Amino acid sequence: MTDDTSRFDALVALDADEVVTHSHVRDVPLPSGRTLALVTLDNGRDHTRPSTLGPATLLELGRVLEEQRARGARGEIQGLAITGKPFILAAGADLTKVGEIPDRETGRLMAQLGHHVLGKLHGLGVPTFVFINGLALGGGLEIGLNADYRTVDASAPAIALPEVFLGIIPGWGGAWLLPNLIGIENALEVVISNPLKNNRMLKPAQVRELGIADAIFPPANFLEDSLRWADGVIGGDTQVKRPNQPGKLERAMKWDIAIGVAEKTLKSRIGEVAKSPYRALELLKAAKNTDRATGFAAEDEALADLISGDQFRASIYAFNLVQKRAKRPAGAPDKELARRIGKVGILGAGLMASQFALLFVRRLQVPVLITDLDQARVDKGIAYIHEEIDKLAAKGRIDGDETNRLKALVTGTTDKADFADCDWVIEAVFEELGVKQQVFAEVEQHVSPEAILATNTSSLSVDDIGAKLAHPERLVGFHFFNPVAVMPLIEVVKASKTDDAALSTAMVTAAKLRKNAVITADTPGFVVNRILAKLLGEAMHAVENGTSLETVVEAQRPLGLPMDPFVLLELVGLKVGAHVLDTHHGAFPERFFASPALHELAEHGKLLEKDAKDKVKGYDKDALKIIRKHVPKGASGYTAEELRIRIEDGLADEVHRMLEDGVVSAAEDIDLCLILGAGFPFQMGGVTPYLDRVGASERAFGDTFHHPPIRGVA
Repeated sequence: MTDDTSRFDALVALDADEVVTHSHVRDVPLPSGRTLALVTLDNGRDHTRPSTLGPATLLELGRVLEEQRARGARGEIQGLAITGKPFILAAGADLTKVGEIPDRETGRLMAQLGHHVLGKLHGLGVPTFVFINGLALGGGLEIGLNADYRTVDASAPAIALPEVFLGIIPGWGGAWLLPNLIGIENALEVVISNPLKNNRMLKPAQVRELGIADAIFPPANFLEDSLRWADGVIGGDTQVKRPNQPGKLERAMKWDIAIGVAEKTLKSRIGEVAKSPYRALELLKAAKNTDRATGFAAEDEALADLISGDQFRASIYAFNLVQKRAKRPAGAPDKELARRIGKVGILGAGLMASQFALLFVRRLQVPVLITDLDQARVDKGIAYIHEEIDKLAAKGRIDGDETNRLKALVTGTTDKADFADCDWVIEAVFEELGVKQQVFAEVEQHVSPEAILATNTSSLSVDDIGAKLAHPERLVGFHFFNPVAVMPLIEVVKASKTDDAALSTAMVTAAKLRKNAVITADTPGFVVNRILAKLLGEAMHAVENGTSLETVVEAQRPLGLPMDPFVLLELVGLKVGAHVLDTHHGAFPERFFASPALHELAEHGKLLEKDAKDKVKGYDKDALKIIRKHVPKGASGYTAEELRIRIEDGLADEVHRMLEDGVVSAAEDIDLCLILGAGFPFQMGGVTPYLDRVGASERAFGDTFHHPPIRGVA
């Protein structure tokens, strides 16, 4: 039988510089005397360059599988297994190349190629196995799903189907095969829920528990154990049980209910702008009662639509920002200028300060000293930090020795003279200029001239905070986002007097804390809060001029934000929100609105009505009365369309001004901050690709942020 693959030649031509992952075959004698053909995927690079699955790679694998099919028919082999080079099975398709696919038809061809090749593992004529020896993402995991059996190395670092996170779907069999292997609820978790939880990976034990892998073996003898296990399966001595595989009852009753719950959850969590989660949901729903060929054909069409669409292109842009630009921050001084940090001092012992202490001690493994106005507050801070360390131990994140060591490294004092040997001092006190100036003045007289001072201010001028310092050149902004342990962004603020040693130390420290840092100028709101102030200010301005809250929510929905403006206001705190709007109105009165209604709402204490489980039920009636008091007579407000355009044009204008004023180096840094610091969706690419696509950039300043704009193809 010939395997005509000529229709895929165009794909190879499009990826002429592909780093080919070769399929190396060797015959392995099994303990029983049988022979197994072992295919090892290897791109010839070390573990820092994972094997990927481009067109030439897939076609070579397809040829190898056809050769082994013929050998199986002749009785030369009794089984076939695929594994990878050390630590890596495969990382799926090369996303950069997929992002360059020129049209929908080529996208469909890419999907069909994956099905054509990986589908050979089903019905090869001999039992097929995949030994998941390491990282297996996307198409890498789908290699395994297409095979008859799977084992997994207990030390494999990352296993997942992350496609929905990137604006596409598992399109090489995953959306049909997985629910039919492990059940609909488990498949929903792997295909949709995990990608939307910051791309959560599966641990090998979970892979086995879910039933994705049929066996798990320790790394020391993983290949030998897998071969021995495969020999038992081929001979019938080892019985493979799959308790999660769906039966008639699940298909008849549970399947549709689970899909309905997932759809409702998606709508409440992320809205309906993102396309990939809903396309994945459609495929998982259809997998209940379709055959393999029908399921794969549906994946082809879904993948073709999404690969050629706006959201996938924006996702690739965002992916490159997070994976590449974030690791080489624009404007960062030479790392060699960074000063060594042997001890950290934290001014404050409240919740934020305690979160800082926990992060610094865990990541830097150096002594951390906290202080506050009195011993009771210091003791409370220390107790909180110890409790959080105990929680890490209870979850198995740290062992007993590390628990004791971390606790011993954290101490407290009420005497700032104890900060004398600190190399890095960061404040976490009340957001008031005089307070911050005072604590730095008190500590500066004790620390060495080389010690770096950092402020966590979110809205005050770093220059103003350092105005009374003897050495303002060592002061740098170091703005975290809440919760500190989770949010990956730090805005590193370079004030007018900040020197390169302080800036370099801040950037190196952020990296050691495992955070992504973006350097910003010392301007109100820096990046994230300035954009949020624009959104929230427009929202409050609209309702104070007669627009319903529901209309405001509708107007902002196309941005695809993780929550509506009023939920966000309650989350950050109404008083904080009012303060942020005041700050920006004071700095840019012609473009930012203060909100008298928000100040009154802050005094009232609530905007939303919630149930006993803290779930939003609607708007507080008294809050609505407060807002109505501020609406001028005869004001009719905006329509959703009018307000949407106003918001889009306002954002485009503001981002353009920020770039013109040098707040950050490029539009990419704005988007990186919004993705990492404010939860802007990957599938929107932050904000600038969207503003280009909807014409706001052209309307606001007669150009686009990106050349060419980041958008889909026909």
